[in-house]
Amino acid sequence: MKREISIARRRLRRSRRVRKRVRGDAARPRLTVFRSHKHIYAQLINDDAGRTLCASDSRRVCGSYGGRVEHAKQVGEDLAQKAAALDIKRVRFDRGHCRYHGRLRALADAAREKGLVF
Repeated sequence: MKREISIARRRLRRSRRVRKRVRGDAARPRLTVFRSHKHIYAQLINDDAGRTLCASDSRRVCGSYGGRVEHAKQVGEDLAQKAAALDIKRVRFDRGHCRYHGRLRALADAAREKGLVF
């Protein structure tokens, strides 16, 4: 009999597979994205120091509901502006367990348009 693997365990495996290759440092922090059904969250992390440098999310930027592509673009722009204020231009993109399309892609493209390089 074939053993079924839970959805949560598969997500964890995908996240680990991505994160073992992507590591942030002071020169290029890791831009990590978490996407829930209602909101999208992004932050820049220095893994060497174990610190979050700046963060943005659709709850603060967009209000009550932030589950649209337009809201993800606003979050990407907001994060890029906060990174520019900290003099951060180059980052490493960590998509986590999500595919690179939809809201995730919109956030990444908006951050690139505002000056982040990855």
